[in-house]
Amino acid sequence: MASGRVNPQFQLSDQGINDLGNVYYNLIEPALMQQALVREEGTLGEGGTLLVTTGKFTGRSPKDKHVVKTESVADSIWWDNNAEMSSEGFDALYADMIEHMKGRDYFVQDLVGGADPAHSINMRMVTELAWHSLFIRHMLRRPERDALDDFVADFTVINCPSFSADPERHNCRSETIIAMNFDRKLILIGGSEYAGENKKSVFTLLNYLLPEKGIMPMHCSANHAIGNPVDTAVFFGLSGTGKTTLSADPARTLIGDDEHGWSDTGTFNFEGGCYAKTISLSPEAEPEIYATTKKFGTVIENMVFDAETLELDFEDDSLTANMRCAYPMSYIANASETAMGGHPKNIIMLTCDAFGVLPPIARLTPAQAMYHFLSGFTSKVAGTERGVTEPEPTFSTCFGAPFMPRRPEVYGNLLREKIARHGATCWLVNTGWTGGAFGVGSRMPIQATRALLTAALDGSLTEVEFRKDPNFGFEVPVSVPDVADILLDPRRTWDNVEAYDAQAAKLVTMFVDNFAQYVPYIDEDVKAAAIG
Repeated sequence: MASGRVNPQFQLSDQGINDLGNVYYNLIEPALMQQALVREEGTLGEGGTLLVTTGKFTGRSPKDKHVVKTESVADSIWWDNNAEMSSEGFDALYADMIEHMKGRDYFVQDLVGGADPAHSINMRMVTELAWHSLFIRHMLRRPERDALDDFVADFTVINCPSFSADPERHNCRSETIIAMNFDRKLILIGGSEYAGENKKSVFTLLNYLLPEKGIMPMHCSANHAIGNPVDTAVFFGLSGTGKTTLSADPARTLIGDDEHGWSDTGTFNFEGGCYAKTISLSPEAEPEIYATTKKFGTVIENMVFDAETLELDFEDDSLTANMRCAYPMSYIANASETAMGGHPKNIIMLTCDAFGVLPPIARLTPAQAMYHFLSGFTSKVAGTERGVTEPEPTFSTCFGAPFMPRRPEVYGNLLREKIARHGATCWLVNTGWTGGAFGVGSRMPIQATRALLTAALDGSLTEVEFRKDPNFGFEVPVSVPDVADILLDPRRTWDNVEAYDAQAAKLVTMFVDNFAQYVPYIDEDVKAAAIG
């Protein structure tokens, strides 16, 4: 049985996929909700949401991501960061997976990655779970129904959580697998029910394809001034640093919350929805996002809820701290209809500093911006990846190393070139700890972060007095309206300034040691800008 105006069984047979059970083609939200509930994949929540759990995998498995090493990509993949797989291993994996799929029901969604038609790619998403089909329908961009008749996929993703890989036979690390084959235009996912693998596989794909067109792929959120797309801001950062929260500003138009491209004509969202963390989510601090947790079709992932009332518990992280909700962009009242903006006027690099050393905001020169972009310092927060249970200091180059198939300098040079060509003021914003390291200090007050960002985006922050940071050499404001002066000088927030100095020296050394890997590939001014 198949739904839709075309025969997906025939289309899938073009790739050797035959003898499936029911194939459900491009079901829309009500039908997907119904299928998920009939199959007992989740529970109907308040407002018509879908409450699901993802089993033992409540975060991404970056070490299980493999790229097939073929002649066409052998010299362009960053192999230190991407595990290779042989063509023979992938062929065996594919053969075994499609054999496993026989007789089982599958859901097909034909979707688009990229809001700019000049640079978008057509994605066919084949999923074993109905709720995964609903999730990815939220997350990617949905073509008009009439366009589906002539839809031709550029790449296909097959996600089969019930399939387990064989490391020896398939040339991979474990039973969990995310395998990308650029020559065959296929991505295979198995052994994990975590829905985020679907969207991040598409992001990784775009991160490989777009630089060849001179487009900068960015792990960032983005917004622009209401009625003025020229005044665009982008917010780089790993999950948990505040990309979604800080870009959802009711005084600005939201372009997107996670993945964007920067082309010669401006900024464009890759996605059609948002995947927001919900731990400690409140209607006071984040009313727009909170409201989506009671809207029809929102997928609510790994949240504890009352069995009788279905009321969500936003503080109970017993399943994972990486609890999330996925919803279409249209659920945010001030979301852009086009999901496109101008060239970034302000570039914000978000870091979650668990050392308690960095100031809440600092202004960067272009050379310093490239240094901190390549460094990508932050702290992995609990639950985002398997095994991370508390903030863990890390350097994730380009603020998204797990999704970068090319060497970091490719993205760093693109960023620097675009800053030079179009002009942008760059800021480093710490949403991590103040008054001490994790376990001693406290999390940076979100009200202060918002006030500082507002001042940066409206231009008033450039008018205040700045001091040079003795550790990193960037400029830090001395006093900003609505922000306590003491907060702007991290050393003053510590009870023991000698302990702060020791912690700062330790962090500087970590930066220097980490950056040594990029020194052969960068210009002298970036080297000089490294540490103050």
